Amino acid sequence: MPTPHMKNLFATILILAVVSCSPKPYKLAEEYMLIQKPKRETKDWKLVWQDEFELDSLDGSKWTKIPPNKADWGNYMSDDERCYDFKDGKVYLNGIVNQNNPVDERPYLTGGIYTKGKFAYQYGKIEIRAKLGSAQGAWPAMWLLAEKNKYGKYPKNGEIDIMEHINFEDIIYQTTHSYYTLELHQTNKPPHGGTAAFDKDVYNTFGLEWYPEKLVFTLNGKETFTYPRILGVDPSQWPYDQSFYLMIDMQLEGSWVGKANPEHLPVQMIVDWVRVYQ
Repeated sequence: MPTPHMKNLFATILILAVVSCSPKPYKLAEEYMLIQKPKRETKDWKLVWQDEFELDSLDGSKWTKIPPNKADWGNYMSDDERCYDFKDGKVYLNGIVNQNNPVDERPYLTGGIYTKGKFAYQYGKIEIRAKLGSAQGAWPAMWLLAEKNKYGKYPKNGEIDIMEHINFEDIIYQTTHSYYTLELHQTNKPPHGGTAAFDKDVYNTFGLEWYPEKLVFTLNGKETFTYPRILGVDPSQWPYDQSFYLMIDMQLEGSWVGKANPEHLPVQMIVDWVRVYQ
């Protein structure tokens, strides 16, 4: 006759077997792109990817440090170790004054990470818990870009800005950009962005629920702005039918934000966790 211990063991094995055999809410493309299965919209979310930042370094299987680039936001991106800290189960992305660096003469350096080539997804929910630092010229951002050039060069594949914060403001910006909004200037048919008030001195959860017919932006679990797919307009209005990768970066300066004040630096964005559901 089985003992109570054996019964508990059998029950545990059965539960694990059921969980492991439960259908995944996505199909896998190229081993790292999670394409949500059709008709998932009415079902409960399932956690499909996450990083709790419990390691003492960046998990290279999930992230890469963002290299410098010529975009307005990317002038100071760097892999300099001073731009990154890993402690207390969090990653600190820092914007710093670049002192005593004969190899790199840029005045500032900033930290940022992205999942390009390692994780991308199409449709689902993403939430990022973080605390944003403020400074003149600070521009922390969380955003999505297309993994593949399905429609051509930027901005034809679109951009989804889950959260942008500038300087010392008490609001965040949540925005979509595409050929439709940037080149055809259709920013109000429908409105392509919104703002939300928040307490910048505490941790907040910034999110997006992405469906085949709409983008629903959230703040601390509450809906803040929705960008719908519109029929009967130029098809460039909805490039959001493909896999996107995630970027989280502590940017400095830019034409929108203005010049940085070195007396306000260093500034940092502290990221507690990232979770993706489908």
